Order: sequence, then structure tokens, then C-alpha cells
Amino acid sequence: MTEPTEFLTDQNGEQIAVVISIEEYKKIVEKLEELAGIRAYDQAKASGETPIPLEEALAEIRQERNQK
Repeated sequence: MTEPTEFLTDQNGEQIAVVISIEEYKKIVEKLEELAGIRAYDQAKASGETPIPLEEALAEIRQERNQK
């Protein structure tokens, strides 16, 4: 972050929020999404299950939805 950090405080002077730019917010969200993808990959890899092609997985999901 290149901008100074701005805090919002309550009546007691306790910091309750941080103000950041939209650009910084978007960067943080992008990094969190990337991290979620990495964690999902690591969990899938550690599960030991045999992977299936995406199209096959989507077909199974569609079939399950149609049965409900």
C-alpha cells in the first residue's frame, strides 16, 4: 500500500474500520480469490481421489439437478 492508512474510530477512539482505495480493495479481492483457488487445488490433490474431466463433472451435476 502506497497511501497512508486511514482508520475510522468509534466514540471511544477505538479503531473499527480501515479506509482503502477501490484499487487496493480490488487487488486484495483478487489475491483472496487466487488463494482460494490454490487451497481448493491443494485439498483436491490431498484427497487422493481420481480426477474426472470437467465436462463429465458438469454432466453429473446437471443430471443430479434434473432428478430433483
